[in-house]
Amino acid sequence: MGGDGKTGEEEKQSSQTMASDLNDYAIIKEGEAEIIMQAKNEVFYNKTQVNNRDISIAVLRTFISKRKQEHESMLSRRTRTAQKVSIENTSEPEAPIDSVVDNEKPNGECEESEEISHDEPCSISKGPVKTPDWKIRGELKPPRVLEALSASGLRALRYAREIEGIGQVVALDNDKASVEACRRNIKFNGSVACSKVESHLDDARVYMLTHPKEFDAVDLDPYGSPSVFLDSAVQSVVDGGMLMCTATDMAVLCGGNGEVCYSKYGSYPLKGKYCHEMALRILLACIESHANRYKRYIVPVLSVQMDFYVRVFVRIYTSASAMKNTPLKLSYVYQCNGCDSFHLQSIGRTVSKNNSIRYLPGYGPVVPQECRDCGKKYNMGGPIWSAAIHDQEWVTSMLADVKSMEDRYPAYDRISAVLTTVSEELPDAPLFLSLHNLCATLKCTSPSAVIFRSAVINAGYRISGTHVNPLGLKSDAPMDVIWDIMRCWVKIHPVKVQPPEQAGSVILAKEPVLQANFARAVASLSKAQAKKVARFLPNPERHWGPKLRAGRQITSKHSSLLGPHAVPSTNNHEEGDDPQAKRKKVEDPISIS
Repeated sequence: MGGDGKTGEEEKQSSQTMASDLNDYAIIKEGEAEIIMQAKNEVFYNKTQVNNRDISIAVLRTFISKRKQEHESMLSRRTRTAQKVSIENTSEPEAPIDSVVDNEKPNGECEESEEISHDEPCSISKGPVKTPDWKIRGELKPPRVLEALSASGLRALRYAREIEGIGQVVALDNDKASVEACRRNIKFNGSVACSKVESHLDDARVYMLTHPKEFDAVDLDPYGSPSVFLDSAVQSVVDGGMLMCTATDMAVLCGGNGEVCYSKYGSYPLKGKYCHEMALRILLACIESHANRYKRYIVPVLSVQMDFYVRVFVRIYTSASAMKNTPLKLSYVYQCNGCDSFHLQSIGRTVSKNNSIRYLPGYGPVVPQECRDCGKKYNMGGPIWSAAIHDQEWVTSMLADVKSMEDRYPAYDRISAVLTTVSEELPDAPLFLSLHNLCATLKCTSPSAVIFRSAVINAGYRISGTHVNPLGLKSDAPMDVIWDIMRCWVKIHPVKVQPPEQAGSVILAKEPVLQANFARAVASLSKAQAKKVARFLPNPERHWGPKLRAGRQITSKHSSLLGPHAVPSTNNHEEGDDPQAKRKKVEDPISIS
């Protein structure tokens, strides 16, 4: 008989039952974390999001490092200020005793107050005023992280186990089965996970609203649109904290349903080749709008479009005066119906006078009713975020960190390629051109990217690639310069005569003002290209994309679409448009102690 009173036969049956139950589970290892997943599609796990999780870990590591540097810098400034005040006080003539006694208490102590003034002595002592220790030391606590939509808890577990210096990680989900799975996985990952990660059954929106300014980093990774979470998310982040946000509803953000995008994000998308970058900028503008309602504003440190989603990392600050600059960071986009010409219209502008700044509406319109290049009408979209979407200093730090810890990133090749390309993007050139689209408009053969880039550089402008599209080119050259370069190219490589009403015919009918120089420029190749560093990698396997929502099963129909090796996979969240829709409750067949 066993120690728990079971007979040998009962123990044998129990172990057989456990083995049978375990056949319905699989252990999945990613990074240093392991999770137990059911074969049934009950709790979401998406293998594809390994890129997302890896790049989030890289950002958090850099955030912790920058946060520590900023704190030390602040303490250094405070110390210098205190020393300066002390020197000024000791150099002042000694005050008469009669004038000081009135400020004393009988025991010679100062009156209690929240802050001691450095301008007045608090006793008859001739020594310098001492700054309170708490003001000089100012302990920096480990950052608290909230994963608002946790599902299996894999992301929270990886944060806790892989990021040095991280504090408490709170994993939320509105589904009972997901919370049970998350708690099971926390226990499965041992003492480190148990001490740092906690799981709660709660609505993320309510939880964030009831915990304002409590988290140093908030992670939103819903199945679909994050718009319903943004209002509460921007309130739950501490001043200077990080908000990490994913949007997977790319059909909406890229112009498939413009009216739906406007209802969710407050911006109208356009169907240009740059639509994925526009999706990034729409999401940033939406987050800024929600932050502004609480006298807060955002500073993007990294914004990427990867696989089937966009992911932005922004820091959130509180300042009523800095918030006034928001209209300067937003623009409407005019996209020509006939050619690839696009123009940005800033929402606001400033005028300086007598050391004061006035905020005024932007000048407009920036375009006439008909396109100057081809004579067609414009579509108008936006507003979008037209300021920088990356902090190049952060990107450089992240790239160095990733390369120094290659073995700790399962998706190292992909995220290092993305960060390398991002590091070479022009920061002040919103959206981009497609060289193939320009040539399709003119019905001409395409110059190589090096030749085209050389022509732009030789004309005195800057040009770079973009991480969004391997054929995309960012440039500060105006559209009339771009078309002049293409006109000069067509003169060297003539095209067949086209109907005169076509956009390409109208463009080519004009003589170029600028005479393009196609001689190869030194800077026509980026540093990554010159060093033959990979920038755009193919997907690691077929059908690399979003998996089925939680509660769905792969049928024979799905199997035929996904291939013979497809694994059932789920997301933690929504049915329809609600990322926290509750699903069917299921009993957990095993528990792990």
